[in-house]
Amino acid sequence: MAGTAKRRYQDVAEALKQDIAARGCKVGERLRTERQISEDMGVSRSIVREAVIMLEIEGLVEVRKGSGIYLARLPNTRPGETTVDFGPFELLQARQLLESNIAALAAVTVTKSDIMQMREALAMEKAAIEAGNDDYSGDELFHRLIAEATQNAVLVDMVEELWHKRAQSRMWASLHNRIFDRTYRSNWLSDHQAILNALQMKDAPAARQAMWQHLENVRLTLMTLSDVDDPDFDGYLFSSEAIAPA
Repeated sequence: MAGTAKRRYQDVAEALKQDIAARGCKVGERLRTERQISEDMGVSRSIVREAVIMLEIEGLVEVRKGSGIYLARLPNTRPGETTVDFGPFELLQARQLLESNIAALAAVTVTKSDIMQMREALAMEKAAIEAGNDDYSGDELFHRLIAEATQNAVLVDMVEELWHKRAQSRMWASLHNRIFDRTYRSNWLSDHQAILNALQMKDAPAARQAMWQHLENVRLTLMTLSDVDDPDFDGYLFSSEAIAPA
């Protein structure tokens, strides 16, 4: 019985995380009371209390005596991490500046083993596109492998952080939900192949240009899919055309 109870409060804690994300709750916002959660989920107050304690230990919520339960950080973010929802165009600008130069460095330091792993990542990406699923793991892996080919752990960490911010961005998620046409992703796969070709040739300028153009193509695609009349649209603020590689 004890094991069942333990699993039950863990289930409630997980359901609360999903509910927080679905409701779009913001950090500092007051959440439902234990009584309301108990009634909404059809579970006992004691189980809800254990679930809230679990979330408090994880740093997700803060319980203020006599006041209520408040959201301390968003689900799937790290403790102490900023919760700013960076827009897709701001992130793309940062990626263009960083990853194009990483690709240039990787062209100098890349090994045969690195190239083989990148080919496998492209095969994963191609399989996902052909299956028609929303799996971008091959895409992300390809970019990370390029950073790893530089042999610079700081650069790898920076690329991983940008991808992490992308994963947490609601605006990114909204735009990607509009990518129904597999042609977009097939074009990006072709971009990746061009980057890989430049790396195989150990051509640093070509690798820089290919990565820059790839991320520029992504930016232009997302511009097409965006609602430019939305007050939150900021795509025109983060163009890097003025400093594109010659």
